[in-house]
Parts: sequence; C-alpha cells; structure tokens
Amino acid sequence: MKVAFYAPMKALDDPTPSGDRTVGRLLVAALRKAGHDVVVPSRLRSYDRGDPARQRRLRDLGRRVADRLVARHAGQGRPFDLWFTYHLYHKAPDWIGPHVAGSLGIPYVVAEASVAGKQRGGLWQPGYEASLAALARAELVIGFNPADRPGVRAHLQPQTRYLDLPPFVDTRPFAAATGTRGATRAKLAARHGLDPALPWLVTVAMMRDDQKLASYRVLAAALAMIDTPRFQLLLIGAGPAEAAVRAAFAPLGARVAFHGAADPDAVPELYAAADLYVWPAIKESWSMAFIEAQAAGLPVVAGRSGGVAGVVEDGVTGFLAAAGDADGFAAGVRRLLDPATRSAMGRAAAKRALAHHDIDRAAARLDEALRTVVAAGNAPRQAVAV
Repeated sequence: MKVAFYAPMKALDDPTPSGDRTVGRLLVAALRKAGHDVVVPSRLRSYDRGDPARQRRLRDLGRRVADRLVARHAGQGRPFDLWFTYHLYHKAPDWIGPHVAGSLGIPYVVAEASVAGKQRGGLWQPGYEASLAALARAELVIGFNPADRPGVRAHLQPQTRYLDLPPFVDTRPFAAATGTRGATRAKLAARHGLDPALPWLVTVAMMRDDQKLASYRVLAAALAMIDTPRFQLLLIGAGPAEAAVRAAFAPLGARVAFHGAADPDAVPELYAAADLYVWPAIKESWSMAFIEAQAAGLPVVAGRSGGVAGVVEDGVTGFLAAAGDADGFAAGVRRLLDPATRSAMGRAAAKRALAHHDIDRAAARLDEALRTVVAAGNAPRQAVAV
C-alpha cells in the first residue's frame, strides 16, 4: 500500500536529534519493512508554544497545503491508500490530513495522540479543537502510551479502531553490540578515566532546561545518597543546560564522566559497555532509551511516569520509583548494584525487549491493522474543516 506519512510535531529529516524524530523514523521503517510505500506529502511543522495568532496562521497555511494536495491529485483515483499522521496533540495539530483524507476518500490513521482536557479554552484552543476534530475523523488510532488511551478514546467515533502498540526499536544493533563490550569498555575507560572493575551506570539524554534538567537533578540527588558499593556514572548527551547539569553532579566528583553527544550509530555500543541504565524520566511518555538499554542487556532504574511502566517491568527488568522520588530511586540503584540481581534482570530485559519491543513484531501488527482498515471499505466521512 502507498502510505502518506505526516509528522506535524517534527519533520523526519529535522537536523536536531530527539525522541520524537526517532519514533517517527522507526514508524516509517516499520511500515517499509512490512512492504508499504511510504511518502511524505508535507513537511509543515504545526508545533506552537502558545501563540493563538500563530496557530491561526498555521491553520490557514495548512488548509492551503491541503487544498494544493487535493488539487494535485484530482482525477488520479486514490494516489494514497491511507493517510498516516504521527504525534497529534494540542501543540501540534494536523491541519492537513483530515481534509486530504476526506477529499480523497481514504482512511485517516493517527499514531500517538493525546488529549489534555485542561487545555480547553487555553492558549492552545485552536490546536486543541483541531486535534479533537482529527480524532473524530480517524478510522484507526495507534497508541504507544497506555496513559493516553482514556483521554483519546473519549473523542473517537464508536466504529474507530484503537490499537495498543508497544513502542519499539530495531533490537538487533543493541544485541550485537554486546559482542564488542570488552573493547568498547576499554576505550571508554581510557578516555574518561573509568575503572573497568566497578559497575558503570549510564544515562543517555539531551540536556535541556525543562523536565530533562529536572530529571538530571533528581538523578544527581539520588546517586549522592549512595556511598557503597562504589560505582561510576557515564552521562551521554549535550545541550543548552549542560552547565546546570554539570553543577548538579559536581558533588559526585570523579564518579561522573561526561561523554558529550554521541553519534546514533555508536549508542548501542555505549549501552552495552555499561552495566545499568538510570533515568528518573520526569514528565516523559516512556523514553526510547529504556527500550534501547534493555535491548543491550541492561536492567533499568526509572521514574514511574507516563507509560514508563509499560516498557520497564518493575521487579523483572528493573525497578521503578515514584516520579521525582530521589530516595526511592537511590534504593533501586542500590539493589541493582548487586551483581547477581543485575545479571538476572539484564537477561530478562534483553529477552523482554526482543519479545515485546522489536521492530519486526511492530511491523507485523501495524501491517495487519492498516490492511484491516483499508479492507473494511469504510464509507468515506465528510471532510472536516479544522
């Protein structure tokens, strides 16, 4: 099938790395793995920080883009078999897809939507209304975060299908990286002065002055509570809040090494060289890094926020602490500094990542769901003005 894939939050070729870009690219990879022809019909970014006037300008621009797409394909039958929008919410509504899908008579599919009722009547009112209109138009909604399900389903038509799809990665590079663990560990030890005899904790996260910085501060406070056994922490990431992150970890001294940003292709080896992944994940949906780390055989200590409990099985592949609870987080780290516990949970983590979060499994489930929607021959719904 030919799939029109649109990401209003962030374009797939955006130069700035982010979890949103990663998930979007993985979705496209899964669709192509299932044999679908994926095209990107527009790069319009509708993300807005809370300016109603700008949202109205984006709405008008989106309508013009939609009209051009419809006119371009007029008389060509169905140029796409379906429209697929990734990451829909009040800050990044879809001003294009509902109109195009309705006009061309093709199914409209949404992946990773969320509805925040508190935004009704607020700064993002235009985007909020547009997101609800798009959900009302959808034939299929795909959810990665179980926490989003109730809010989203309340705004769907009775016949709309909802697919719970665990977030996923290509687990193969992470599993393969375990074969070079010794060599990578030696290089990192030489570069950062790390002691290979100690357990290494690792964190991979951007350094931004938002919930990322809040998570870094909780992590620093938690690790400062642990005197024994000894450990070292490798921080992989960079960003505008790096100075504040360094200040938070200054009390830990030589126990912390700052690696800086890493090339995505090098990340699997960095995970595999470590022993334990740690991240408080304040106000995060789930964090792809949890899945990547587990695919490399690392158990995890995480904050219990958003959909994190859906990707880290508490007591099996790691330990969860209440969001922002430095004491509880420190307790989880202490438990996984025990070699036997860490080894057993690391094996369980790799097994679970392959069974539940691998791209092959996701591709098969996506393919089945999309083909079901197309084959159902749902009567095209009236185009929605948003």
